[in-house]
Amino acid sequence: MDRVSIVHENFLRRVRAQDLPIGPSKGDELASEEALSLFKSQVLSRALDLQSRVMQKAGQGFYTIGSSGHEGMAALGHALRVDDIAFLHYRDAAFQIARAEKAGQAGMMRDMLLSFACSAEDPTSGGRHKVLGSRPLMIPPQTSTIASHLPKAVGAAHAIGLARRNPPEHAVLQRDGIVMCSFGDASLNHSTAQGAINAAGWTAVQGVPLPLLFVCEDNGIGISTKTPTGWVKASMSARPGLKYFEADGLDFYAAFAAAEKAAHWVRTHRKPAFLHLRTVRLYGHAGPDVVTSYLPRAEVEVDEAHDPLLYGAHALITHAGVSPDDVLDIYSNTLSDVAEAAKEMAKTKRLETAADVMASLVPPKRSNAPTNGPDAARRLEIFGSDAAQMDQPQPMSRLINWALHDVMLTYPETLLMGEDVGRKGGNYGVTQKLHARFGPARVIDTLLDEQSILGLAIGLAHNGFIPMPEIQFLAYLHNAEDQLRGEAATLPFFSNGQWTNPMVIRISALGYQKGFGGHFHNDNSIAVLRDIPGVIIACPSTGADAALMLREAHRLAREEQRVVVFLEPIALYPMRDLIEAGDGAWMDMYPKPDRRIEMGQVGVHGDGADLAIVTYANGHYLSRQAQHDLAQQGINVRVIDLRWIAPLPEAAMFDAIGARPVLIVDECRRTGGQAEGLMALCAEAGITKLARLTAEDSFIATGTAYGATLPSREGIVAAAQALLGRD
Repeated sequence: MDRVSIVHENFLRRVRAQDLPIGPSKGDELASEEALSLFKSQVLSRALDLQSRVMQKAGQGFYTIGSSGHEGMAALGHALRVDDIAFLHYRDAAFQIARAEKAGQAGMMRDMLLSFACSAEDPTSGGRHKVLGSRPLMIPPQTSTIASHLPKAVGAAHAIGLARRNPPEHAVLQRDGIVMCSFGDASLNHSTAQGAINAAGWTAVQGVPLPLLFVCEDNGIGISTKTPTGWVKASMSARPGLKYFEADGLDFYAAFAAAEKAAHWVRTHRKPAFLHLRTVRLYGHAGPDVVTSYLPRAEVEVDEAHDPLLYGAHALITHAGVSPDDVLDIYSNTLSDVAEAAKEMAKTKRLETAADVMASLVPPKRSNAPTNGPDAARRLEIFGSDAAQMDQPQPMSRLINWALHDVMLTYPETLLMGEDVGRKGGNYGVTQKLHARFGPARVIDTLLDEQSILGLAIGLAHNGFIPMPEIQFLAYLHNAEDQLRGEAATLPFFSNGQWTNPMVIRISALGYQKGFGGHFHNDNSIAVLRDIPGVIIACPSTGADAALMLREAHRLAREEQRVVVFLEPIALYPMRDLIEAGDGAWMDMYPKPDRRIEMGQVGVHGDGADLAIVTYANGHYLSRQAQHDLAQQGINVRVIDLRWIAPLPEAAMFDAIGARPVLIVDECRRTGGQAEGLMALCAEAGITKLARLTAEDSFIATGTAYGATLPSREGIVAAAQALLGRD
């Protein structure tokens, strides 16, 4: 017999014989009606697991990760308030079922079956994935399998405290609410989990409110790798800033008592806690996994003997006056009800076209209250002595700084966060004076962990804030890119647009810094960003464009709920001159606060009919120099600054190109750079006179060779001459 059948038969046999394991419950933790409701939630979770296997065999269901053995999480679903946002482990169906029961929400059985069937009627993802989640139940859906949801849970908890002082228009988390995130013992070892737990403790010891409950469901194994006995308690019970609780999650009475105690502590003290629950894993990891292929049968049978439903049956019979026959009736009737409800799944609509699947990549626009901005006196007060310099040309770094001032003045829900953004004012002074002028609650100096920075932003966005996290250097993003790819960008997709986490991620980016830092501080690859569906990438090259585009990026986040990556070319931060020293031609006046550059607009410089150079960022700066040099040779060039890297502004670009030959100047690498896609687009558009100049497939060196692998002014001139046959 397979293990599923064995567990099923064991339950029937042992309940009939009243051969039941005894848990630590005292019997006074729950009223009889509550206990009965919780057991029914556990049984429904088990029945859905069993039915998902039947559906898969019939071709009506798809890959799922079961919750069997983790049914004790029903106690958490009952102990917490329905408005306490919960970021769930993928084995927590019982939590969601119990919370729905507590909220009086009917239909959870059908909703989960629709999810198993990837039905377009699935109220959570619309048929895109089997995920737990519910907007009415405050459970954001996610597909995390490596605890990548923990950093955003930290952020959401921090958002509750911040909202007390500065309530955003679209806040949804209650002032006295808490945040719960659950995960397995194996995920605890992932760097993402360790980073989030460390960030929570780091924050708490400084007295910052952080009402967060970590729940570790310890079944002793991750896929086929065992967790050392005692490891979770030994590693977590004495962490600074973190209160430790533990309970036997097999007994829902005990689990409820511990959850209620832990939640009360978090709610009262506004500090994080760690609840360690004993669970078991039944049937193997997921799908076709055969547990006896890597565990001795005797060990598997020990876990099966500790089936939480057996503990639940004993508790009901002992403390709630339920007979064994009633327990068996609940079990068999639930299985029958689920099997009957599953029959209609074959008749429900599925997603069929690419348009169906992609419909939720772009979230719905948000209705915002009108914002008039600060009055002139308040603006003058905030800008102080800077206001007297606004009638003079300034470099990019100063104009971005002023744009941040105006955005934060106009939109109080806007927050900045990152490494050194506060008191220091950033590595390049871009965030100078913001901390002093807006305070530490709006300009947040974070710990040095990019995962925590982006997780903080995602969590803050869950409570109506518009976060603008800063990643200090482009290469540092690689430490945390899954927070964008696996969490921020996927949320509207997997929730059918019901949940979003709008933000503007500012990154000091790209190369050409003279003699500083090598490949870690001069990183000229954004390939990791370009292929994330739904993410907008903006990349200005002039100071005025930077200010105008930053305002548009913020509008896209605030009004259209988009995730925007704003790449700021480091080498152009201080740039003043263009053609020769002292000409000041690369500086700009600060644009009026009501102006912006809309997504999809390109920059056009010159009317030359001989050639169009398509470029961006440092490539734009160098191409403008080359434009001057080529003009001396009688070659008249139009330089087109893309400004927007994703989605590419195709219509505006081709309109600007016209009938000209095209040279693409791409400061990123030849492989994986923007030039690849641009060359393909131009070829598809029928442009035959076409070439590209890119960086080499290399890291960047420190010292005098900092630009050796990158496009240069002279290289652009030579490439243009070669394309036009005038070399």
